[in-house]
Amino acid sequence: MRFIPCLLAGALLSPLAQGAESQNWLLRLQEAEQRQEFQGVFVYERNGSFSSHEIHRQVREGQVREHIQQLDGVFHESLRTNGQLECMTGPRYEQIMENQADGLRRVQPRTLAQWYDIRTAGQSRVAGRETVVLSLRPRDQHRYGFELYLDRETALPLKSLLLNEHGQPLERFQYVVFEPVEQPKLQAGQACRPVTNREVRSLEEQAWRSEWLPAGFSLTRIVEQRTVREDAPVAWLVYGDGLARFSVFLEPWREGLSIDQRSQLGPTAAVSRRLATDQGDLLVTVIGEIPLGTAERVALSIRSGSGVMLQ
Repeated sequence: MRFIPCLLAGALLSPLAQGAESQNWLLRLQEAEQRQEFQGVFVYERNGSFSSHEIHRQVREGQVREHIQQLDGVFHESLRTNGQLECMTGPRYEQIMENQADGLRRVQPRTLAQWYDIRTAGQSRVAGRETVVLSLRPRDQHRYGFELYLDRETALPLKSLLLNEHGQPLERFQYVVFEPVEQPKLQAGQACRPVTNREVRSLEEQAWRSEWLPAGFSLTRIVEQRTVREDAPVAWLVYGDGLARFSVFLEPWREGLSIDQRSQLGPTAAVSRRLATDQGDLLVTVIGEIPLGTAERVALSIRSGSGVMLQ
């Protein structure tokens, strides 16, 4: 029998077989996110800027806790439980709206396959460990593509790339040290300031609506909270497709606010516009890792639903 190299054999697999294999890896990733403890050092690149971080991750009785400390530049650390910020230190503290974490993201392979072409794309090594490369290419122009380098042993992502429509990296996350360990050290420093969750009022799904959404995106959260500095009411809507997410913020209009702003900083689009309602004008802001044109279309489609005004 003629010898076929492993990579060539993988390329000869049917699309159905490749799809089943990639979905199996995503299911393993979903399980690992809930169970695997580790510690390591990773680098993060965005807009040509690099930073390095140390992370310790602990899982106890269904609670996933992560302590992250920046190793270069201005000192910054944070402690989260199930994605919820408990404390942080550094200059970013005052810029964060409390209670903004939306918990751990749940990956649903079968759902994602409707919006992304998911395939295994070979093998690689990251942080000295063997990985399987998954390619997730969007099926439309309203979301970005991803490459995930999953650790063969744990199925956790040791590297991820967020790619634009030309396949060029917009954002890079990559471990340089990764160690699966039991009971990793996890303790915030004394300067890590507790974050107090301000009062959050749940809103009905009909309170606000978007007359247009990219296919596959649905509302995952809608609440009203108050800003840290002005103590002003803000409605916060989160939309996701199972992988990508964006947020819509609505706040009462006041003089001095900028209107009809649009910007793209790496993968993050930000669009704001003034919205006239029967009960007063609002400022609508859409922020997320989606193309700028998609964010603009969402911002233009936001409407008041059940007539509920911010309080």
